[in-house]
Amino acid sequence: MADHDPTGGPLAGVRVVDMTTSYAGPTAAMYLADLGATVIKVERPGHGDDARGWGPPFVNGASAWFASANRNKKSIVLDLRSERGHEVLLRLLDTADVFLQNMNPAKLRRLGIDGESLRSRNPGLVYCAMSGFGLDGPDSDLPGYDLVAQARSGLMSVTGEPGRPPQRVSTALSDIATGMAAAIAVNAALVRQRATGRGDLIDVCLLETDLALMAPRIAAYVAGEPEPAPSGGTDSVLAVYQQFEAADRGLVVAIGNDGMWQRFCAAVGLPGLAADPELADNAGRRLHRERITAEVAAVLSTRPAADWLQVLGAAGIPVSLVQTLSEVVKDPQVISRCALMPVPGSAGALVTVRSPFRLASMPERNERFPELGADTPEILRDLGFTEDEIRSFAAGNAGAVPTRKESVK
Repeated sequence: MADHDPTGGPLAGVRVVDMTTSYAGPTAAMYLADLGATVIKVERPGHGDDARGWGPPFVNGASAWFASANRNKKSIVLDLRSERGHEVLLRLLDTADVFLQNMNPAKLRRLGIDGESLRSRNPGLVYCAMSGFGLDGPDSDLPGYDLVAQARSGLMSVTGEPGRPPQRVSTALSDIATGMAAAIAVNAALVRQRATGRGDLIDVCLLETDLALMAPRIAAYVAGEPEPAPSGGTDSVLAVYQQFEAADRGLVVAIGNDGMWQRFCAAVGLPGLAADPELADNAGRRLHRERITAEVAAVLSTRPAADWLQVLGAAGIPVSLVQTLSEVVKDPQVISRCALMPVPGSAGALVTVRSPFRLASMPERNERFPELGADTPEILRDLGFTEDEIRSFAAGNAGAVPTRKESVK
């Protein structure tokens, strides 16, 4: 198995061993694969990545959640409790440029795949540890999930409707953002690795990612702003910057500067607000937010949202419908940009979302997620194991090497 991808990409020739499960780690590895790296997903026999079982929905037995974070990868199944499985993993890591893991530190040390041990074997290795709370501190051993990180970081405390309990942002926000953070750090470490031959130890965690998402709110609070609470998204540092109800449905309006405020007032027919000197700057508009939003809401409620999209769009005001997913998947801009990619072999029943970056130098990569262990024989051959050894490995590790039929993608 050659690491160089014929489609190219800036990370062509980089080998990534991904031993993460769930969503944050697989997302990071997928972005590296999208950039051309060869990503080898190491999974346990029988079950594989936990996310393979996340559902419904399942399409022909495949989890939609798993499919969304595992394109462009290969899969090898290793029983790390066995001597041979452990040997294969170490041999694989000796050939790796990057290792991603989200395992318990005690288990890592027991297997000899903690950062210190592996980087003594392979000094050029970029070792990325992904966790809930980081590699040190009093809670470093605690398990972490998206929900827990959103709660602990304060993100939930500002999300939801006024007077009601805080709410989780209803997507895997912490996981996806942590995956992005890890991919950024890995790419930076690879630049130095290529120049010096030295690897690095990267520490990325869900809590600190969510703290980064909360950075402006934390900074404002420490600087003297009252502690925020759920507001239905009506407490932005900008005014006006929130949802309103048109005659038929919701839309959002985002006023980003004073000139935009003047154009908005002219477009919706509120000359009195435009002329009011107390509202000339954002600080004044924030101070009088309640009065402004009441007047704006009354005007916007008189016409359908489609009318306001046209009127405000012509005035250069950022505006959007509050779209449901049934509308998002049909959005002309989303379709034009091919932002949703059908999973090969799924007849369109599974999709993945294209990475939020595009490089003019490389074409789209969109290989189907790997079946559990589908690439085990190929990877073992690449590591120098003989056919007899591969057969012996299969016999001693039930489910670790798929049959020919199971290997077909």
